[in-house]
Amino acid sequence: MKNIVEVQNVKKYFPIKTNMFSSFNLGKRNYKKVLDGVSLLIPEGRVSVLVGESGSGKTTLARIILRATDPDSGSIIFDGNDITKKAGQDLRNFRKQAQMIHQDPYSSLNPLMKVFDIIKEPIDIFYKQYSKEQRIKKILTVLDEVYLKPSSEFAEKYPHMLSGGERQRVAIARSLVIEPKLIIADEPVSMLDVSIRAQILDILRQLSIKRKITIFYITHDLITSRYIGDEISVMYAGNIVETGPINEILSNPLHPYTQGLLDAVSEPKFENIDKEKIIRIKNFDSIASESGCKFINKCPYSMDICKNEPKLKRIEKNHNVSCFIYDKK
Repeated sequence: MKNIVEVQNVKKYFPIKTNMFSSFNLGKRNYKKVLDGVSLLIPEGRVSVLVGESGSGKTTLARIILRATDPDSGSIIFDGNDITKKAGQDLRNFRKQAQMIHQDPYSSLNPLMKVFDIIKEPIDIFYKQYSKEQRIKKILTVLDEVYLKPSSEFAEKYPHMLSGGERQRVAIARSLVIEPKLIIADEPVSMLDVSIRAQILDILRQLSIKRKITIFYITHDLITSRYIGDEISVMYAGNIVETGPINEILSNPLHPYTQGLLDAVSEPKFENIDKEKIIRIKNFDSIASESGCKFINKCPYSMDICKNEPKLKRIEKNHNVSCFIYDKK
């Protein structure tokens, strides 16, 4: 299976301002390790899920993949090419192939522009050779694909005339109109009513199948991840702690953090999970460790060896976990 994105040992640290001297770069500076050596594969033409709690580094990773933020170290391989240092026209060509759907459908659309002009904007940037008729046809086609019908009527509306779900469909249409290979969806349904979340997820899933677009779906919600995903990666405090097929991970979680996440889910679809794989996280409010296993302060299985940093390794077929519990297996 071809991977459209390969994230290789990416690190991103942000300075923490602790006093007035740190603001002027005086004295010792502290850093928050937002991404601490992340490696990740995103298979082409599938829906890959990245799950983790708020502050785990998910959005920062998305921005680095899109080259909206530069990593401190590591590399991003897109469709076989290293894009980490690309600039100018090379970077512009990459951004035509990778688009993002943001979390907030209320702030991601220009309130002064009609839906038609919002979707036309990326066409004007990347397809300047298109005629007026070609632009109109392309815009109405993508509006039909996200079920904003009649498309000619929705094209003339302003964002304030739309519901939250309709706005998010416009955002999907805008990302779709330039025919990207990759769409990163960052918590795209978290601000929407529960009743319409499944509709948005179904649109993304069908687009992945119909257009063979790779979807990288970022969420903190295990329920929606199971609905849409093929593979899943679990992130904790800037590290990937478990990866594999989504049904395998959610029915047979190996990492204590994944087990703890599932413990917090009250959902009938998760009743087939092995109850021995469900744990109660200890010291829930404790912070991630700066060294060794970052989950050591919360893990009920922590050992002396956990003061060292565990590596992600294969435990079962296509199922990888970063935990010393499985060293003897």
